[in-house]
Amino acid sequence: MSEFRKANTDEWYFVTMTVVGWIDVFSRSKYADVIIDSLVFCQINKQLNIAAYVIMPNHIHLILQKEDGQLGAFFRDFKSYTAKRIISLMENDMKESRKDWMLHLFKYHAKYKQQNKLYQFWQKTNHPILLDNASIFDQKLNYIHANPVRARIVNQENSFVFSSANPDQPIKLCF
Repeated sequence: MSEFRKANTDEWYFVTMTVVGWIDVFSRSKYADVIIDSLVFCQINKQLNIAAYVIMPNHIHLILQKEDGQLGAFFRDFKSYTAKRIISLMENDMKESRKDWMLHLFKYHAKYKQQNKLYQFWQKTNHPILLDNASIFDQKLNYIHANPVRARIVNQENSFVFSSANPDQPIKLCF
């Protein structure tokens, strides 16, 4: 069964979205800002509820829920829009020192996928995990918030800018 079909309920899920080749795109805040802006848009316009998130340099973890149960459609639209937006920013930024090799890798990964004409930004899988009890929910919440500390990016969970653990983060959380 497709992971999109498995996640088409109005339940809470833990998901991971990973950049192809584990490329550290989100080490630049302008690309992480695309993710934040897109998530906020989806909250306002697409019935997306977010309980927790973290944007690591090469992947994103979320605890989320779609009120209409159409999580698969969310993944499709979100990944498509953010990939196009980030690649466009990259292509048009004369100061992006990593542009050539990153775009080359995105082309390389697209070469093996019929769905992508020129670039592939995101890995296809999201690994949705149904959070059907409080214990699993809390475990994944703690995992998300501790991720930047485990990666030694920050010393304290609430210090990471692109995390729901940060009291100044811009996303409205449901818990």
